[in-house]
Amino acid sequence: MGRCRGKVFVICGSGAGKTNAAIGKGIKSLAEGKTVTVIQFLKGKANEGFMSVLKKLEPEMKAFSFEKYEGLFENLSEEEKQEDLMNLKNGISFARKVMTTAGSDVLILDELLGLVDLGVLSTEELKRLIQAKPEEMELVITGKVFPAELKKDVDCISYIESMINT
Repeated sequence: MGRCRGKVFVICGSGAGKTNAAIGKGIKSLAEGKTVTVIQFLKGKANEGFMSVLKKLEPEMKAFSFEKYEGLFENLSEEEKQEDLMNLKNGISFARKVMTTAGSDVLILDELLGLVDLGVLSTEELKRLIQAKPEEMELVITGKVFPAELKKDVDCISYIESMINT
């Protein structure tokens, strides 16, 4: 990732550490005097400890999560899924707002690709979101699978793979 000089970074794959790599890029950006916004998707409330640490870096780094339930989205009841779907869509809308208001130098959309996997966000909507990024903003997107048809819309793709058969 360090050699990529583009403005849209994707960190994907089956391995652990995608969020850590994205946050590391955010902290490096803070050291360069930039402002960073982190929006986490599909991590649920179980990730509150991590988010509270990120919030200690405010106002230079702002961290948001719009979900209200603990546990994985796919394990929620149908009623909880419907409620969290609205929360996830609010997170996507907030990401668009950060882009349109130039509210940050770096925007990290952690596990955004998982929304594509779940059908919450279409590949076309992801493409429009990427293309909506202001020229001066860096965008970092994480998740397991990045749609191959969007490779031309990004500047750098880093893969983190698990070597353990699961």
